[in-house]
Amino acid sequence: MTDMPPSEAPKGDRIAKVLSRAGVASRREAERMIEAGRVSVNGEKITSPALNVTGADTVSVDGKPIADAEPARVWLYHKPTGLVTTDSDEKGRTTIYDALPEDMPRVMSVGRLDLNSEGLLLLTNDGGVKRKLELPSTGWLRRYRVRVNGRPSDEALEPLRKGMIADGEPFQPMEVTLDRQKGANAWLTIGIREGKNREIRRAMDIVGLSVNRLIRVSYGPFQLGDLKAGAVEEVRRKMLREQLGMDLGDPTGTAQKKPTAVKRPFKRRVPHKGDFGGPGQPGRPRPEGASEKPSKGKPAKGKPRR
Repeated sequence: MTDMPPSEAPKGDRIAKVLSRAGVASRREAERMIEAGRVSVNGEKITSPALNVTGADTVSVDGKPIADAEPARVWLYHKPTGLVTTDSDEKGRTTIYDALPEDMPRVMSVGRLDLNSEGLLLLTNDGGVKRKLELPSTGWLRRYRVRVNGRPSDEALEPLRKGMIADGEPFQPMEVTLDRQKGANAWLTIGIREGKNREIRRAMDIVGLSVNRLIRVSYGPFQLGDLKAGAVEEVRRKMLREQLGMDLGDPTGTAQKKPTAVKRPFKRRVPHKGDFGGPGQPGRPRPEGASEKPSKGKPAKGKPRR
């Protein structure tokens, strides 16, 4: 079968992509809405997502025209423990979307953090950006601070650095640094590039270590920094263009030049004695013998988070 000549290629974008860019739903959810007969194009109900539409077409959902596509945006979110990263939970647990500020637009998470994990979670209003950030080919390192129960040695951690098989699933080599030992627990810094389901916890089980705290501190160039638990902060568009190298849906250049910072901290638990850092500062361990009380001085100079 030969490729369709360029002159005969369908114009416009797939209907599910258009719905996603308009903030209606993710592409997958939009396809389900189409199959359920909730979407109309130019007044006619459609039941198949195999359709391209252009700006000349009128698209409606449940009888209401969709809004124009918004420019792609990305937010940093400091996910607390105790929240699930899903639109809805069959067990009735609180989701990240329940905890987000009310004035946030409809967003999707880039990847997930499980119920007992915390730290940096990227949010976006654009399905194309979500997919690009999640692709293994992007190759971005996701860095975590991990507290484990046990006294690991560098030799015991070597299998993680070489790569391993867990339940028949191959794990790529991890970047693993043993930072310090305090009592029965040790703090590690771990970097991974794939982000498979519960990858770090499963890998630690194999080498005989139990994870009792896991905090994502960076996702590629995006840093958690001092963002407080439960807070949200928008990433500057300039950084998105530089890091993603893609059209962000703002051809006129009229989108805001400064980020809209929405910070409404989620009420978090008080850190246990022995945890490093204070609330909102999980990325840097304290030296042995240092005070448990967070410093009130100015933060150290360094590269900006965004």
